[in-house]
This record gives sequence, C-alpha cells and structure tokens, in this order.
Amino acid sequence: MACSLKCGSYFSGFTSSKASTSKKFPPLSFDFLGKPLAVPDQKIGSRNCSTKRENKFSVQAETACVSRSMRWWEKNLKPNMVKIHSAEELVCSLQNAGDRLVIIVFYSPGCGGCKALHPKICQLAEQNPNSIFFEVNYEELKNMCHCLNIHVLPFFRFYRGAEGRLCSFSCTIATIKKLKNALAKHGYNRCSLGPAKGLDESELMKLASAGELSLSSLQLPSLKEEAMQDLVMMRSMELSGLFDKADNNRTKVEKECALL
Repeated sequence: MACSLKCGSYFSGFTSSKASTSKKFPPLSFDFLGKPLAVPDQKIGSRNCSTKRENKFSVQAETACVSRSMRWWEKNLKPNMVKIHSAEELVCSLQNAGDRLVIIVFYSPGCGGCKALHPKICQLAEQNPNSIFFEVNYEELKNMCHCLNIHVLPFFRFYRGAEGRLCSFSCTIATIKKLKNALAKHGYNRCSLGPAKGLDESELMKLASAGELSLSSLQLPSLKEEAMQDLVMMRSMELSGLFDKADNNRTKVEKECALL
C-alpha cells in the first residue's frame, strides 16, 4: 500500500551564542515534502543563556493513504468477468446464468502461472462477450475449493445450462491452446431444456457439510426427489423383511402341525 507522508514541524528555543546580546532570529521557512514549514520568532532571554539552552524539536506527522496501485488480478477486467466471494454466490450465479457458457477461473495471488495467464484470460473474455468468466480467489475461498477438489492452479471449469459441467482442466501460458480450444468447442450459442444445473449434487452436499452452503436457501427439487425415493426404497425393504419373516414363521408352524 502506497502512502504519502505529510509532516508539519516547528522549532523553538534557538538562543544566541553570546549571552550579552539579545537578538531575534528572522522567521525561517522552507518546503518539506511539498509542504511549507515555518519557524516563528522566539524571544531570547539574556539570563543563563550559556548554561541553560533548551533546544526543542518537535515533529508532528500525519499519514494519509493514497489510492493503492491495482493488483495484477484486478487489472484489465472485462464486463463479463465477475468476482466470486462465497460458495452461495457461486451456486446462485451458476443457476442464474441460463444457457450462457460459464468459465470458472480458479487463481491465487501468489501463483506465477496465474499472473502470467491473467492478461490472456482478459483478452479471451473480451473476444467472447456472450460467455461469463467467474473469478475465484483460492486464498479467499480455500475451504470451498477443497470441497470442489481444486488442487492445481490455474484451473478452469466450463458449465452451460441444464448440461451442467462440460469440462475441467488446468493450463498455463504455455498450454493456453487448451483453453482456446475449449472456448471454440463450447462457445457457440445454444438452448437447453430445463433450468441451469450448476455444481454437481455431490459437490453441493460437500459444501453444505463443510458449512459453506445452506441447502435450505436453494431450490434443489432433484435432491428432494432423490431423498423421497431413498425413503420409499428403505420402507419397501423393511416391509419385505417383515413379509419374509412372516413367511418363515408360517412355514415353521405348518411343519410343526404336520408332525402332530
């Protein structure tokens, strides 16, 4: 963070080297970091000038932060590049993207490969205005990235509508052709039936169990349907077990009656 230092200073207690002479010094002024600095007149006493000399120096400093220079992951961002700040924001953004192609870019501020690739990603975002690029800072959302099994940076995931995840891979500036080929393959406009799928249901459950996501705030009818199906299956298995037990008891009773 770049800060400018603004200082105001004053000097007091300048005395003459000769005690017999009482003399006023003219006011002094000069510039200190672009700010005028004035030294006012002081009355010099004739008593004990040679034995008691009080030279006081006081500096009052005030720091004011100026606007910091932009960090590399904040430069040259395009309108279709969106910063993601939470797991819930990522899930909702994917669901609201409709049929548009979504590219999730996982990066880290300390990753040299991410820094080198960033200008190229900005260019690709400008060349593909109908696509959406979600920027995920690994350092800020480390727990979420672990739930999504992101262990290599930079990393990319492609999503579209009801199809959900299309592909995922890692690439660097040397293998950027992989990213360009994926954009050429999936970047065409198309319509899909049904709502946007977004993250896999297993990933949603991981995020929920890790405390990164609240499923109650999301509309996930498929999860509810699967839960109901599991419940019906469990009930049917329990009932079949009871019927099997009843059949075994009836067979046992029939055998005992035949022996009588």
